[in-house]
Amino acid sequence: MDKRKILIQLDSDLQPSVFDRVVAIDAGADDVLSLGGVKPDQVRTMVHGAIFTRGPKDLKRTAFFIGGSDVAAGERLLDKVKQHMLPQFGLRVSVLLDANGANTTAAAAVRAAARHLSLAGAAALVLGGTGPVGQRVARLLAREGAAVRVGSRQRERAAQVCAAIHANVGHARIEPVATGTPQELQASLCDRTLIISPGTAGVVLLPRSARVACSSLRVAIDLNAVPPLGIEGVELLDKGAQRDGAICYGAIGVGDTKMKVHKAAIARLFESNDQVMDAEEVYALATALP
Repeated sequence: MDKRKILIQLDSDLQPSVFDRVVAIDAGADDVLSLGGVKPDQVRTMVHGAIFTRGPKDLKRTAFFIGGSDVAAGERLLDKVKQHMLPQFGLRVSVLLDANGANTTAAAAVRAAARHLSLAGAAALVLGGTGPVGQRVARLLAREGAAVRVGSRQRERAAQVCAAIHANVGHARIEPVATGTPQELQASLCDRTLIISPGTAGVVLLPRSARVACSSLRVAIDLNAVPPLGIEGVELLDKGAQRDGAICYGAIGVGDTKMKVHKAAIARLFESNDQVMDAEEVYALATALP
């Protein structure tokens, strides 16, 4: 008989996410071992517990999910998980990083945009582009060939994000822009066809007057679910709604795809024992969704 599918949930928060546990079970995990407050120096024994307990043919039925509200902490945990695998002996299991839902949310947003315009050559602006979701949105858009502006109130922070993306995406066409004043925002909007806003909850990053004045805009996606929303005039439930000449998505409108991507990613973990799923791998799954 096949062994049970075990997902080991590593959460940097003291209380592991109930949301992530429920989604994992709905996605087909038979058991979820939820571990909270996980630190990088604790990961070695956890990895060894996963890879030394089953034979090589059964290791695809054990996997890691890295969550938590701190994306940077999740990235450090992922590095340690990869470090302590022993692939030269076939001793490894698959791992998915989705701390704070950053990868699945970014993938769902970019997938929504791709339904309405070709990303290759698209002129995009990512508002709040220095946050964890914004960075991933910008990275995915750059990989797809879009010309991306990364917006931030502080241009220096946006420049750091652009440099990091350039280091990983050699062909990236990406530039930092300041959006802290109405004049800066207006300049950043010039000739943009796509705007995605994964900015701070409860902060309006794009007033309706500025959005309507951007005559080139074709698609606007707001990932903020806390009023006031990030793009003024876009509704929470919008899912391809036409508003002022642009196709609009709100956070819940994107959320249906995000949930499908999340479940598909969990299911994919148990197909083989050699997968490392970060933003790009999660987006590849999103593109296969209807």
